[in-house]
Amino acid sequence: MAEEANGINEYHQLFGHATHDPQVLFKFLVVAVFQPGLSWKAAASKLPEFDRVFAHFDAQKVAGYDEETIEEIENDPAMIRNPRKIRAIVQNARAIVQLNPEFKDFADYLWSFQGADGKTVAKDMKQRGFTFVGPTTIQLMLVGTGIAPRPMK
Repeated sequence: MAEEANGINEYHQLFGHATHDPQVLFKFLVVAVFQPGLSWKAAASKLPEFDRVFAHFDAQKVAGYDEETIEEIENDPAMIRNPRKIRAIVQNARAIVQLNPEFKDFADYLWSFQGADGKTVAKDMKQRGFTFVGPTTIQLMLVGTGIAPRPMK
């Protein structure tokens, strides 16, 4: 229970603050991929588990996961056990690695869209091999990472 609260608190503390840290951006992408169908709190509560199974959000390492590693994650009782979403994280890590040399890193890529909406970014991401990156999901991630402004109430 304490780990769940820590994940929610961490996400809440990071949300809306501009970051150029590629690992923090990957962390937000992981939560964004897992969030559809769940509350943000349910997805964010799993941050400690995501950190553990996704190599502390090191996209380079996650991109190298083999089938055995993926299956171990899929069978991990502490994980949100959605095989399609777990595989999407690995695929997205591979897409992040492929951004180089055009972009220095994932941060350089995402910040190149400053001022764009989620629809535009999601379309480009899909063309680059990312998956589970719909426009609403990506808009939330852009707001969460400070790349897009929070909508006015």
